[in-house]
Amino acid sequence: MAFSSWGTGPFSDDLDQRDGGRRFALLAQVRAYWQGLRQDGALPARNTIDPRGIAEALESTFLLERVAKGVARFRIAGMHLHDLIGMDVRGMPLSTLFDPAGRNRLSEGLEAVFTTPAVLEIWLEAERGLGRPRLEGRILVLPLSDAQGQTTLALGCLAMSGALGRAPRRFAMTGLLREPISIGAGAIAALADTPESSATFTPLPSLPKTRLLHLAEGLHFAKGSRRTKPYLRLVHSRD
Repeated sequence: MAFSSWGTGPFSDDLDQRDGGRRFALLAQVRAYWQGLRQDGALPARNTIDPRGIAEALESTFLLERVAKGVARFRIAGMHLHDLIGMDVRGMPLSTLFDPAGRNRLSEGLEAVFTTPAVLEIWLEAERGLGRPRLEGRILVLPLSDAQGQTTLALGCLAMSGALGRAPRRFAMTGLLREPISIGAGAIAALADTPESSATFTPLPSLPKTRLLHLAEGLHFAKGSRRTKPYLRLVHSRD
């Protein structure tokens, strides 16, 4: 079944403040689905992804395409990404979600996803200001193979806890976990069995609580723009 673009329901401005743990569990669901598609240690192919397998996480899920060293753009993105930025993020780089200070680390992490390959998980904290209350998040990025068998694609999920507030919102990194994975014949199929010593966690400082950041440059957010009606758009399996 062809992978599809999604957006299937109303979106609340309150992103599970009372139950952030449940929302972050979406990452585990997406990771378990990805792991279940691995055959003999190989990376899952893009055309094996069925949105029904991650139905609960669809609005938080996205597909990335590597376009340059350390750079990946959104090919498909759920409505939570749309609401976070205030516009359709398809075609935009993943770095759009990050403040300038975190982009070098993001670039290094993404390059590892596509070349090592590796699983990438990033801890996030949004900038605060007028109309922008506490918002924390985590991003999971999982490598996929394309139609030619190359690792140029990745399945991702962004889970957030807190109030969305006024868009656009952008994040600083507070931690980064990079886990190299084995592929090919004889590789360990279950990522949970990967030795802990192979995973590299980098703690990063959180944002000062009283600092007001104005990080909307480069987003070209149209004044008065409103969220469009959710939609489901089928994409040909060759895309």
